[in-house]
Amino acid sequence: MIKMEPIADVINKIVKRRNLGDPEKIQKQVLTDPSIQKFIKDHRQRVNDAMLKNGLPNLFEYYTQKHSENKVMAGYRPELFLNGKVIDVRYVPTTAKIASDHEKNTERHLQLIDLPQKLHDVRLSQVDITKGRSEVLGLISQFLHKYNKNVHQKGLYLSGDFGVGKTYILAGLANQVAAMGKNVVFLHVPTFIAGLSSHFEDNSLQSEIRRVADCDFLILDDIGAETLSQWSRDDVLGVILQSRMDNVLPTFFSSNLDMKALQDHFKETKNAIDPVKAARLMERIRFLAKEVIVSGPNRRH
Repeated sequence: MIKMEPIADVINKIVKRRNLGDPEKIQKQVLTDPSIQKFIKDHRQRVNDAMLKNGLPNLFEYYTQKHSENKVMAGYRPELFLNGKVIDVRYVPTTAKIASDHEKNTERHLQLIDLPQKLHDVRLSQVDITKGRSEVLGLISQFLHKYNKNVHQKGLYLSGDFGVGKTYILAGLANQVAAMGKNVVFLHVPTFIAGLSSHFEDNSLQSEIRRVADCDFLILDDIGAETLSQWSRDDVLGVILQSRMDNVLPTFFSSNLDMKALQDHFKETKNAIDPVKAARLMERIRFLAKEVIVSGPNRRH
């Protein structure tokens, strides 16, 4: 039978070799460390003196990394585990890193077009539940439940006065869907329409329309506040909405106008009045979304 070298002697050798200081002090600190003690206790049926002796270098590594601020390993914490008959150490992401990575992933999946970047930070859990918001929040909850099972769901058309929180609520929804790994486009319609001419210079108009039309999840904010031409109504909005309808892709809207008033808005363009094309556009919106009224005080004051 091979005689085991005492654990204390092994520790002394390691401490001296690494110039770590007082061997007895280090030995006491390592072997009495609460997390190391817990690990040994949790695995007492499998850990014997030989394994403890052979695992001392890894126990030292675990202890020193746990109690040091190593910028190279920022975001990771040491963790002891049994690798067969060896006490080993591995590095796993900290809770803070997991949360940070999740936030970054969510941000990557949400494209804000002509909207404030701070909307990336909004979460549905932050939205105040008031009488004027309870219906829409309930419908959003139902939508998310169904969306988890089948992505081809009808969206919502949030109508209501300026400043009642329609955009804020939809920002919370956008981030929730983006956190699922879906590609979300959230755009401010008036600014988007006004800026379309800039895409003529580099022939990127069609790719911009397809980017909006084909995304997993689309939110059109403040629709009805834009100044339309026949072209922007029929060949931009019309094309986007037709594609969304054909592919049954979830589409949400916010507007200060109810659906009836929005149809009146679509009738008149800069050069003509065309109720037929307005009605055709509204058919697509009604197919894509159910209208729900959001009410309350103006929170922008």
